[in-house]
Amino acid sequence: MLDLILDSLRVISLPTKTNFRGINAREVALFEGPQGWAEFSPFLEYSDVECAPWLACAIEAATVAAPTQFRSSIEVNATMPALNDENEIARILASFPGCTTVKIKVGLQHEQDLARIATVRKILPDAKIRIDVNGLWNVEEAESFLKMCGLIEYVEQPCATIEELRELKRRIDITIVGDEILRKVANPFEIDLHGAVDLLMLKVQPLGGIARATKIAQHHELPVVVSSALESAVGISYGLKLAGSIPTLDYACGLATGSLLSLNVAELEINSGAIAVSDVVPNFAGLETSAERYEWWKNRIMRTAQILV
Repeated sequence: MLDLILDSLRVISLPTKTNFRGINAREVALFEGPQGWAEFSPFLEYSDVECAPWLACAIEAATVAAPTQFRSSIEVNATMPALNDENEIARILASFPGCTTVKIKVGLQHEQDLARIATVRKILPDAKIRIDVNGLWNVEEAESFLKMCGLIEYVEQPCATIEELRELKRRIDITIVGDEILRKVANPFEIDLHGAVDLLMLKVQPLGGIARATKIAQHHELPVVVSSALESAVGISYGLKLAGSIPTLDYACGLATGSLLSLNVAELEINSGAIAVSDVVPNFAGLETSAERYEWWKNRIMRTAQILV
């Protein structure tokens, strides 16, 4: 398997339109197998152990046929980074044509976060609003903010721990989505999410592929939303296949983050707020990194592959 990966390995850097998650370019590794191109793109700071499910997913994507699809296109949400300039917010929102749901990054500063939500509502008054906190709040901060921010569809990972999420549920009637609580734990099958979250956020790479993500969702018996990890079009296309394989999918998915990139290996067009499920053949022109970065990713893959053995 390692030979298959390294024989076709390509490493690229995709510039973002604005600072997102503290980065201005997204490095990813791509390789080709009998089922097509696959992506391995854990963030640069992740340990080799954290990278293991990402590589398992990439190997699955390259070698295993995608499961039966229940739909040919996936409704997607717009994603709003932590920006506060109204013109910039309008520019970002315009890159998600037809999307009627907006996920807004919050958590660092209440006043600015509330202003960001208000600006999105001003520009898209009929949009559903969901907010993503990445576990940055304690229970008191979460309760305070959620009582001020107005009607939202849900809040994603407002607090870091299951205990905090349960306490927040006792204090306020709001839909909570679990993300980091699921994908950052050593064994997502062993945790008890009862009374802590209402929905699961499934991200195909961090959870180890379509088969494993599906088993996790079935184990916890909760509705799901599928989202990306700011992947290239190759990784997003596999996330779309995960979303397409879920029998009941009642929420718009966070699989339009390609709109936050200035360049990509392929275009996954948003039509009326949805993206078609499709295979991607990447175009690498002008995107490949230096020989030094290629070696860095090759070595990372070799180390991570040893963990999977």
